[in-house]
Amino acid sequence: MSRPVRHVFVCSQQRPPGHPRGSCAANGAAPLLQAFWGELQRRQAYEQVAVTYSGCLGPCDGGPNVLVYPEGVLYQGVKVEDVGELFDRHLLGGEVVDRLVAPPAVW
Repeated sequence: MSRPVRHVFVCSQQRPPGHPRGSCAANGAAPLLQAFWGELQRRQAYEQVAVTYSGCLGPCDGGPNVLVYPEGVLYQGVKVEDVGELFDRHLLGGEVVDRLVAPPAVW
């Protein structure tokens, strides 16, 4: 396997219900991660993209959070419906999806 061009980390942090920081898991991280893995498989983009689940990426209250390297772009509030666009525009196309980018005060 060659080194992928981009690496996606999907926060899957779990915290107890009512925790003051919230958690990406409580906001739909599991189906989001499955959507990323499904899209990766559908496109057979293994040479271009790696998808990994992660622990806390920091700004829990805006999750689920998705971090893309090598650019270091943090996306917040990502939904399953956004995965295709993220693949098309950023992961394969190199264009950041501005509407999902975490604000500068956060990242």
